[in-house]
Amino acid sequence: MSAELRAVRHEDILVITLGHPSGLPRLERRVLRELSDQIERLLAERACIGAVITGSMQAFSAGAELEEIAALRPAEAFEFSREGQRVMAGVERSRKPVIAAIRGYCMGGGFDLALACRARIAGHNAVFAHRGATLGLVTGWGGTQRLTRLLGHGKANEIFLTGMKIGADEALALGLIHEIAAGDELLARAMNLARSVALQEKSIQARE
Repeated sequence: MSAELRAVRHEDILVITLGHPSGLPRLERRVLRELSDQIERLLAERACIGAVITGSMQAFSAGAELEEIAALRPAEAFEFSREGQRVMAGVERSRKPVIAAIRGYCMGGGFDLALACRARIAGHNAVFAHRGATLGLVTGWGGTQRLTRLLGHGKANEIFLTGMKIGADEALALGLIHEIAAGDELLARAMNLARSVALQEKSIQARE
């Protein structure tokens, strides 16, 4: 693990924390790979029944590192997009629930990551946006499809095409997040939700 990603098991829940010296976690290529490794760890460790992904006090994630993207050649950029898609799909399809605990900014690729999680709990200071349109970019990590499925074409198009920012209250009203929690309760609420979902799914599987 690097300074940009830490993973600690709290009893039966793996807590994955995104970080960055600036306080604004970025999903650089090495961070994507480390995140993928931690999802594999989650699936391999029988003692873990679920995971929570969180960030700093300032941001869940500010998205990909634009300087890194700008330096990529076309073939490398294509592979970076595919790599991000694979990581997001791994989070989404994990047989053990992955919950996003979101404080502050949740932008771009960070927004894609939150959308890939089974559920999202946010602090009162959470802000969601896909700012790609203001930079001439479109996300390549599956966010366009996931947000459309979640909110419908009209609202998803508005979010992507305008780069609008959505606060926690509006996100809850739209159904983008499942709950708003006070900052000091956020992580505990997310871990409890991961446990509840895991136990419920285990119960359903046992009856099938």
